[in-house]
Amino acid sequence: MNVSRPIHATYLIETAFPLERAAEIMAGEQSSGTFVKTPGETDELKEKHAAHIESIEVVGEAAQPSLLGARVPKGVSNPTYQQAKITLSWPIENVGTNLSNLMATVAGNLFELAPFSALKLLDITLPEAFQQAYPGTQFGTLGTRKLIGVDNRPIIGTIIKPSVGLSPEQTAQQVKTLIEAGLDFIKDDELMGDSPHSPFEQRVDAVMDVINRYADQHGKKPMFAFNLSGDIDDMLRRHDYVLQKGGTCVMASLNWVGVSGIAKLRQHSQLPIHGHRNGWGLYARSEAIGLEFPVYQTIFSLAGADHIHTNGIRNKFCETDESVLRSIKACLNPQGGGYPVTPVISSGQWAEQAHDTYQAIQSVDLMYLCGGGITGHPGGLAAGVRSIQLAWEGAMQGKTIYDLQNDHEEIQQAIELYGSR
Repeated sequence: MNVSRPIHATYLIETAFPLERAAEIMAGEQSSGTFVKTPGETDELKEKHAAHIESIEVVGEAAQPSLLGARVPKGVSNPTYQQAKITLSWPIENVGTNLSNLMATVAGNLFELAPFSALKLLDITLPEAFQQAYPGTQFGTLGTRKLIGVDNRPIIGTIIKPSVGLSPEQTAQQVKTLIEAGLDFIKDDELMGDSPHSPFEQRVDAVMDVINRYADQHGKKPMFAFNLSGDIDDMLRRHDYVLQKGGTCVMASLNWVGVSGIAKLRQHSQLPIHGHRNGWGLYARSEAIGLEFPVYQTIFSLAGADHIHTNGIRNKFCETDESVLRSIKACLNPQGGGYPVTPVISSGQWAEQAHDTYQAIQSVDLMYLCGGGITGHPGGLAAGVRSIQLAWEGAMQGKTIYDLQNDHEEIQQAIELYGSR
């Protein structure tokens, strides 16, 4: 029986067990097997549905386990923990084209298996059938650019701060100041939802009144991403309210709304979906457990997110620049069977990082969001926005902000404040 197994997943593992045995445990746990043979587990069934081991590549070893709780083989008193990359494959018949079942297969109980002192999902490759089942991104970068009216440069934006506490009217006043300063994009903070101090519909009313008035006067409509995260029925209702009021974007917390929630929102939505990945550190902070961003990008781009946060270089979090740049590139040029999405670069960004970001990715198909990097600028909001615009204009010409500082006060002021931090 010649069975095709087009679903592939690659892992980094660490184990005191022989590597081939460890791989067999993984393959069995996530397909037809368990720790003992069970009734119905025929050779024919195993041949048709069992996961296969495609490759095992030894990459190192450790004297001590990376994670607590791992077991060692019986009779072994002085174990060595081998580290390896392992690729497993599955037939599509095991999961169909269902993203939730797919993730239960490639990222289910594996992380708890006792023989492993480290296990991280590095990458997946999916067959075309998943793209046939999931339409994925509806707007992407091109559609988002058309809605805002921005070409040939990054979409520049910020986040409403303080995160919580502002009334709808106070939020709208900030939006008015920011769009008059020249911003393309503004978003709710991920902590904002439908709170008693700022009810969702009242916030939409106040903000869209400001944005619609601006659009009528200037012929250009800045985008505001309203955080509609919640139960599915609530999200669909909130989407409809934003659309009714002339809004052009909605935002959802990907990890908490979930794959099925995003997929349902995508089926319903007539607006771009701005995907915030808050909670990402649960998956990515440890080298010993979790998953890498290319997997995450593949799944949520198929589900339908148009924009996904990637962090930014020299950020305020613990993520390395190398990891950030891999994430940005995964959004722009996905390899696992997902769709391209707009990378959303944020976290401690100001004018300085524009040059190095552009040099590394050679693209301006991105959102560049600066919180304090704009709103804290000593020259005011308009100067903060202009400093970012100038930085990206320079970056595309191969210039750093230090090449520009003598010609632009906005850049000079930014260096004096942010460069000393």
